[in-house]
Amino acid sequence: MMRRAGRPGLIGMAARTAVVAGTATAVSGSVARHQQNKANEQYQEEAYAAQQQQAAMDAAAAQAVANAQAAAPAPAAAPAGDDMMTKLQQLATLHSQGILSDEEFAAAKAKLLS
Repeated sequence: MMRRAGRPGLIGMAARTAVVAGTATAVSGSVARHQQNKANEQYQEEAYAAQQQQAAMDAAAAQAVANAQAAAPAPAAAPAGDDMMTKLQQLATLHSQGILSDEEFAAAKAKLLS
């Protein structure tokens, strides 16, 4: 059986197509994995930075509360109700300024009222 030279037959073209398709699939899978790994690394870095920023903000808020409590002059003979109102107002001011988060405000208020 004689074959024509120069052009592949039907089986040769099918084999070539399979090789090209397999190579393309492998390359695209590798690129997709690389992009996914890069996105995961970026997400981890951003999460770590956000965690560090939140920790710094929490420390600053705690320091601000401590400074506000230390700087507030204690009334000499104020009734207990007025003192509690003053402290509640201070907490509300810190909360409205954004120094205290909602959770921190609620916890401080509950501690003060108990």
